[in-house]
Amino acid sequence: MRLTLVALALLAITFASRAFAADADRKPLNVLVLVGGHDYDKAAFPKTFQGNPDIKVTEYTFKDHSEVFEDISDWKYDVVVFYSMTQKISEKRQQNFLKLLDRGVGMVFLHHVICQYQDWPEFARIVGGKYLLKEQEIDGKKMAPSKYLHDVNVAVKIKDPNHPITRGLKDFTVHDETYKGQWIDPSVTLLLTTDEPTSDSFLGWCKTYGNARTCYIQLGHGPQAFVDANYQKLVANAIRWVAGR
Repeated sequence: MRLTLVALALLAITFASRAFAADADRKPLNVLVLVGGHDYDKAAFPKTFQGNPDIKVTEYTFKDHSEVFEDISDWKYDVVVFYSMTQKISEKRQQNFLKLLDRGVGMVFLHHVICQYQDWPEFARIVGGKYLLKEQEIDGKKMAPSKYLHDVNVAVKIKDPNHPITRGLKDFTVHDETYKGQWIDPSVTLLLTTDEPTSDSFLGWCKTYGNARTCYIQLGHGPQAFVDANYQKLVANAIRWVAGR
């Protein structure tokens, strides 16, 4: 019996060592972070991604609203994180964008990117929501322009604590900007909510589009969010989840 227990212990150590080695050998996720079209704190924003050796970030500022989607023949990124609010995207670039999703490239959308590409209806379907810059009709319903408010202490509630994006997190409060009166796709999987009256109740969600996973997190206006440990964990978990890790 004693030998059997020793053998089992050695076997467990062997499996654990192999798992650790395999994890150590796994290449960091190659993540493209897109910015542009909206002011932000350039010095503080990179802190959002700090402390994650498994995530390699390349930040790129749009010069022509959507040029990174002009030619995707040598695409090398596992995940795209959007923190941009540009508007112009040609039909060719739209099709290449959709091809990336068909390839399974995960996408994470942060804060004001829900205002991006207002004249491309499919973008809202990919994100799972849309902040309306003007009155418009969506799914047969006329909607007024959305509203925002700066400098709000937002009480964030974890709707699904078992999802990989929110796992390990508890309800928290963050100083941020709120959005209200948005269109939100009823098919999204809700992850974060709030009772804050100046905000829509939906704060974060995930979904699939084609062969890809996407996630939207409404938080992230400025430095107080960028350095918040809960926000940092949400973003890192979202990157890993959309990448299939």
